[in-house]
Amino acid sequence: MLVHLGFGKYVRSDQVTALIPVEEERGPGRRTFVYVQGQANPLVASRTEETIVRDLVQEPREVTQARQQQEILQDLLEDLSKVNSTVRRISRDEGGLDLDQLERRINRVLED
Repeated sequence: MLVHLGFGKYVRSDQVTALIPVEEERGPGRRTFVYVQGQANPLVASRTEETIVRDLVQEPREVTQARQQQEILQDLLEDLSKVNSTVRRISRDEGGLDLDQLERRINRVLED
């Protein structure tokens, strides 16, 4: 995952080895020294060490959303398993909602 340092600078999160707040000449564009594996000199980030740390340890939004979607599908699948055949037939014939087909599709998605 890439971590934004500000002003178009990014580094790979797994290569950040240290963050040190800039104390002298701190100001806009100069908030944090970011030490990166394999580089002798630190990068100067315009973001504070707190916001960089938050980004380093925070799960990416896409991963969080994907996990939540998986949980919703699992809950829906569990609820569908409780729907009896009469309700399934009425839902399909009268409402155009094929719960059997929906259940199969959810199972395929959860298998991947």
